[in-house]
Parts: sequence; structure tokens; C-alpha cells
Amino acid sequence: MSVRVRFAPSPTGPLHIGGVRTALYNYLFAKKNNGDFILRIEDTDQNRFVPGAEQYIIESLKWIGIEPNEGVGFGDGMHAPYRQSDRKDSYRQYAEQLLKEGYAYYAFDTEEELENLKAIIPNFKYDAQTRQQAKNSLTLSKEDVTQRLANNEHFVIRIKLPEDETVRFTDEIRGNVLVSTTQMDDKVLLKSDGMPTYHLANVCDDYVMKITHVIRGEEWLPSAPLHVLLYRYLGWENVMPKFAHLPLLLKPDGNGKLSKRDGDRLGFPVFPLEWSDPKTKEISSGYKQRGYLPEAVVNMLAFLGWNPGTEQELFTQQELINAFSLEHIHKAGAKFDFEKAKWFNAEYIKNTDNEILANLVQQNVQQKFGAVDKSFLIKVVGLVKERLTFLNDIEHFAYLFQPIEQYEETSLSKVNKIKEVLDIDKLTLLFNNFSDDSVLIETSLKEFAQNNELKIGELMKFIRTSLVGELSGPAIPDLIVLLGNETSINRIKNCFSQL
Repeated sequence: MSVRVRFAPSPTGPLHIGGVRTALYNYLFAKKNNGDFILRIEDTDQNRFVPGAEQYIIESLKWIGIEPNEGVGFGDGMHAPYRQSDRKDSYRQYAEQLLKEGYAYYAFDTEEELENLKAIIPNFKYDAQTRQQAKNSLTLSKEDVTQRLANNEHFVIRIKLPEDETVRFTDEIRGNVLVSTTQMDDKVLLKSDGMPTYHLANVCDDYVMKITHVIRGEEWLPSAPLHVLLYRYLGWENVMPKFAHLPLLLKPDGNGKLSKRDGDRLGFPVFPLEWSDPKTKEISSGYKQRGYLPEAVVNMLAFLGWNPGTEQELFTQQELINAFSLEHIHKAGAKFDFEKAKWFNAEYIKNTDNEILANLVQQNVQQKFGAVDKSFLIKVVGLVKERLTFLNDIEHFAYLFQPIEQYEETSLSKVNKIKEVLDIDKLTLLFNNFSDDSVLIETSLKEFAQNNELKIGELMKFIRTSLVGELSGPAIPDLIVLLGNETSINRIKNCFSQL
């Protein structure tokens, strides 16, 4: 059977970066094995549905570059529908099959009755021990159950777990897993509104869609034994997918799961794209809007829980596909390292073709500084890209796009003495003769300093302050080539007049 995996988020809000990592691992595994990667929307909890969340998920996967070949918004719909709400009516047959074969039962308990049981039974859970005290088809007469159903009385369908059985399965990351049913409870499979819970729906969908591997977050590991039993009870144990539960994505200090609050507190995004909450109108930043390259985010996320077993850190997507395996995924949680995320992005920016990079920053530059010639912008990014951590950092180089309105006072004070020894006319005459050869420019400036008894360091500080407005920036000869002789001369004269 060919490999088929799925990413199955719920449309209850923006896609967390941890969810993106889950999607990425599924994508890499599918591509590595020439399989299919499916997007399925698990919207069984209609009360938590958030408008716009589904489209946000789709757009996030598109931006990050890990598009499914099948699923909601993708592919030819061979196994459609891919929303669980659209498959609602199909789940009842499986719930009724479990009822018929004695693996499930009707439960008529009201919320008030369940609260009463919680009050009188310490650490209450609905299981083999307590269900005999509850109102369900195991304790009521057959006639009573039939009458309640005929009266359309409120009910749910629960799985009937064995009283004391050890459920065993193999996790591709964690090895053998053994869980006693005494630690489990009789989960609801079908809710009173006819919608399945995640437990029934995901098992049925994975079976129907012929999923071979379930790669999902560690938070679902406690539910896996229940799912194993459902496969067995439904007669699908021989085609049950292999399970791989991914390590948690942790806060930078390792103390708990990474959350939006952590990002807000420490100043980094936890969502791939900007998100506007439809209820609160609060806007949360995204990696795209912060100036990250999607390839850098992919590379960074891949290393949060996996390593290739080598020293290599920078991977193209195809290299990640070739190197990826479930065997190299860690069991322990992965700490999110914002500094490392920044490093990845800076490295990818350095390695991006200048024309591509210019296209990526063009809109930002035009919004900030007005129209800019494309060929000039390509030269700009070529000059400054090694100084960029984020694409948005291009805004820090305003002096390349517009005249310097104000010089940094500290920088002026450090070059002020040169006014006493520099012949500004001689310097501007030299600039008039510069070519587009940065090596020759550097040589000419050194010769000028020597011939005019100037310290080369002092001269360069003055020229840099003139061209940049402060004492830091790209190499001076490269700046002169980029700005041109005329602009460079004007800036030198202007700065000199302010000393």
C-alpha cells in the first residue's frame, strides 16, 4: 500500500507554528516515500468554529510551501468530502455497528446528573466501574431504552471499554506503548447533535481515506489506545495505520508548551501569517509579516524535534525530503529558540538571488520610500543583504533611498576635527574621477589620505558619516559605486558644512 498521510487541523483559530511543524513532517514523510499528503479539516466541535480559520490554514500551507496534493482546497477530491461536518451522516453507521456488536452503548445522563456523580465519586470518570451507577443502556431495561429513543430523548453514544485490559501498540517514535483500560474512560463517540467526536471521526476518516501513517502531536498520545481499540472493534485492525506522536514544541526555557502569550511576551510570532481575531479584533503578527522567508521557517521548524544525524544545518526543501525519517525524530520536547530562528532567516536571505530578494522587498520599499528603480533595488539588496536578519530590515537603510535629513550627533562629534585638516575641494575633485570599480576607489582614497597627510581611518569615518549619516554601514567604496559620484559629493559637502 502506498504511503498516505494527513494533516487534520481544527478550524478553531489561527494555525499555530507547532501545527505547521506537524504538517511539515507529514509532507516530508509523504514526499520521501512518494506518497500522498492530505489536508482534512476536523470540525466536529461546531461550538468552537471560528470564521476564516479554515482559509487561514490553507493560505498558511501555501505560503510555507508545503501544499497537500489532496484535501480541502487542493487536488481532485478523490476522497472528498474532507470536512468532517460534510461527512456527518456517514459516522452514525459506524457508531451503530459498535452498538450492535456490544462495543458501545447509549448514555442518557444529563449534565446535572453527571455533575452529581462527580460530587459523590472522587476523581470521577465514566468507565467500567462507574457506568453501572449512571443512566445508560447497560443499566436501563431494553424497553426503557427503546422508549427513550422513540421519544427523541437526549443521548450520546459511548465506547464500552473492557474492565481491565492492556492495550498495546507500537509508536514509530516512542516504541512499544502499553496502557491499561483502567486508566481510560468510556469516551463519547457520537454527540447528542449527531456529530461524531474526534475519536470516532478520525478513525473512520483514516480508514476511508486509506491513511497509512498517523503523524500527529504528542498531546494525542493518551487517546491512541482508544483509537487502537476502535480499529479492532470496527474490524479494521489489519489496516490500522502506524502511529508517530511528535514531541511538544516548548517555550524557550523548556517550561511548558509554546503559546501565543510566550510569543507576545518575548517578541516573536507563533503563527505563520498575520491573524485578526474576528471576535476581539486583536491582530497577531505572523512570520511572513515579520519578514521571514518561508524556506527559512521550514528549515527552522524541521530542526525542532528532528535532526539529520549530521552537522549540516541549512537544507533546501528537497534536501530535507531526502534526509527526513521518523527514526531521527526526538522523543523529548523541542525548545523554541528565537535566536536560532533569526539565524536561519539571515542565512537564507544571504543566499537568496539578488533579483528574487529585490522582488520580495520591493513593495515594502515603495510603501516606505516611494517608487524605486528595480535595477537600483537589485544593487541595494546585493550590497546590504548580509546585514539583513528580516526582509523588513531593508527599512533601516533609508539613506540608500532618500537624502540624509539628519546626521547622528555622536558620529559628527567623532569626525569634527577633520574640518581643520581636510581640503574639501580636493576631495570632491577626487570623487569626480571615480569609476565603478570599488577596488580602485579604495586605492585612490588611501593615496589621497597619504598625499594630504590625513589618517586614513579619520578620512573614512568622515566619508561614512557623510554617506550614511552615522559610523556604521556597508563598505565605503561599494556605497560610492551604488550612490554614484554626484550624490556622494553632495552628501560630503553637506556633512562638511555641518561640522
